[in-house]
Amino acid sequence: MIGEFEMTILEILAEDARTDIEKIAIMTGKTAGEVETAIANLEKERILLKYPAMINWDRVREDVVQALIEVRVTPQRDEGFDAIAEKIYRFDEVKSVYLMSGAYDLLVIVEGANIKQLAIFVGEKLSTLENVLSTATHFVLKKYKQDGVIMEKGAEDNRLQVSP
Repeated sequence: MIGEFEMTILEILAEDARTDIEKIAIMTGKTAGEVETAIANLEKERILLKYPAMINWDRVREDVVQALIEVRVTPQRDEGFDAIAEKIYRFDEVKSVYLMSGAYDLLVIVEGANIKQLAIFVGEKLSTLENVLSTATHFVLKKYKQDGVIMEKGAEDNRLQVSP
């Protein structure tokens, strides 16, 4: 388990991955060396996996279609959902795979150049896998907010105020 210091570093980097070591040291009251060591340990333990930039791809290119696919599967003996999830996440089109509770087992997020390409992926690759019982595909039409960031230009986060 990680301590409060490491948790603070993770929260700072999750908010802005470009925050430099010296600034994190000031924010946490630790030395730059202590911050570097903590980050190295978090990376070694595969807690800190990547430093992504959030890009509004809709403003840059129009040739990407994203879909969320509900997948019902039969879990495999001694492996549960892990083996089928691994087969699915190895496809290039797949960006994320989540085990879910409820009406379906896996949520698969995919990207492709167009709707037809994703339809072919679902029809020829995903739905033909052994243990896949059914799929339901939902295409993303517009993103309003992602990972806590409002995607519209000039939009502010004016959340509703909660009062007693």
